[in-house]
Amino acid sequence: MAFTAPNGRTQTSLADINITPLVDVVLVLLIIFMVTAPVLQSGIEVNVPKTRTVKEITEERLVISIDKQQRVFLGNNPININQIASELRQKIRDPQHQSIFIRADEDVPFGAFATVMDAVKQSGITNVSIVTQPLQSHGS
Repeated sequence: MAFTAPNGRTQTSLADINITPLVDVVLVLLIIFMVTAPVLQSGIEVNVPKTRTVKEITEERLVISIDKQQRVFLGNNPININQIASELRQKIRDPQHQSIFIRADEDVPFGAFATVMDAVKQSGITNVSIVTQPLQSHGS
């Protein structure tokens, strides 16, 4: 591209951008995100029980997890079991229409699970779903 300067001379502009460094940086970022994405999704290690009916979690959700050591997490943050009701009341505007998901390790005693369910019910949420994995069907 050429243009005329105020003194009458014709000059060329430096509009040619070298794309190679840009492509290199974009590819490196792509590789970094591809490697870290599975790690970010895994979060808390919970071995959920297997059932025949499994509902896919699609909407925006609040997930309470209970791991093997009976530690309780709201999302990815550890939480005291006595603070679950107050935390949920702060986060949720409409408890009647909000659904919450509970992921509990299959080795967690029922008493610990029931205590968490009771804390969720105290916050006013009535729609509670339990996260499970589908059963592996064996071919005959």
